[in-house]
Amino acid sequence: MSAYSSDLDSGTSWPVGATRRMNQMYRRQRHIYNATRRYYLLGRDRLIAGLQPETGANLLEIGCGTGRNLVLAARRHPKARFFGIDVSTEMLTSAISAISRRGLTDQIRVAHGDGTAFNPERLFGIRSFDHVLISYSLSMIPEWRRVLQAAASHLKPGGRLHVVDFGDQERLPGIARALLRRWLALFDVTPRDDLVRVLLDMAETTGADLKFERPFRGYAQYAVLTLPPEPTTP
Repeated sequence: MSAYSSDLDSGTSWPVGATRRMNQMYRRQRHIYNATRRYYLLGRDRLIAGLQPETGANLLEIGCGTGRNLVLAARRHPKARFFGIDVSTEMLTSAISAISRRGLTDQIRVAHGDGTAFNPERLFGIRSFDHVLISYSLSMIPEWRRVLQAAASHLKPGGRLHVVDFGDQERLPGIARALLRRWLALFDVTPRDDLVRVLLDMAETTGADLKFERPFRGYAQYAVLTLPPEPTTP
């Protein structure tokens, strides 16, 4: 089975501008992405370790990039199935190569998709997921709130949304915080300081449980939103 799903949704209006912009940014960077990002995309491995999927569970990563997280998660949780979407075809090229190289094409599939609006049934033949992961992607997506809504809408009852991204660095020294923000802006990265408020609103609206932390002195923010289970019939 191919790691790449070519069954794209012909009815979707693809974000051509976003794809072009991300491809320009990552056309060369993708070759060194994993080696360089390991030092400052903190909390990704904790997210993977905390998944704890049941046998046969389906997990989706929005903004899967080079496939780094999917490969590690598949190795750690070999009885689950993993899927990924990304708006950058350049990054997907690296992801497909990594998945194939490690012999994981039967466990991982990826597709070109827009995190704000995608149809998993047309992409993968799956209506909903047990887990959705978003790792350091929201800070690069202007319509990031729509990504959260789309992710939650494709979760099964009792499913979990896992998020890790840059925080507001409130416990870092002022000069360090200012320099970090300036450096991130060079890559069109904007920490979502109101992420917790948006997730709290989602939890209140859906009756979900929210666990939220700001580890590494606020450098990162880490959240798990668990939807309520399906009501049992008497």
